[in-house]
Amino acid sequence: MKKIEAVIRPEKLDAVKAALDTAGYPGMMLTRIEGHGKQKGLMQQFRGRSYKVEMLPKYKIEVICADGECTKLAEAIINAARTGEVGDGKIFVSDISDVTRIRTGESGDVAI
Repeated sequence: MKKIEAVIRPEKLDAVKAALDTAGYPGMMLTRIEGHGKQKGLMQQFRGRSYKVEMLPKYKIEVICADGECTKLAEAIINAARTGEVGDGKIFVSDISDVTRIRTGESGDVAI
């Protein structure tokens, strides 16, 4: 099993959710986060004065999937979230050793 963590722009959330649903994975975990990468924030103006916003709003989406589905889901997220601009986000993939569904007690791939 794999865990896909995708950090995306807030305005791309609906497109990513639709792409995952189309790929057959409507379930996900969603967290609102703030952060920055190479862009180090951006400059804004308010009433004629400039100020720097260092931490930008993002969403972190987490999906647990079978090993064979990982590439397909990562590509679906990439295609839905890409704008071609700095700040599009990142995808992290890690191994999951086990999962248990609390309601039934099922373990392993059947619990996904």
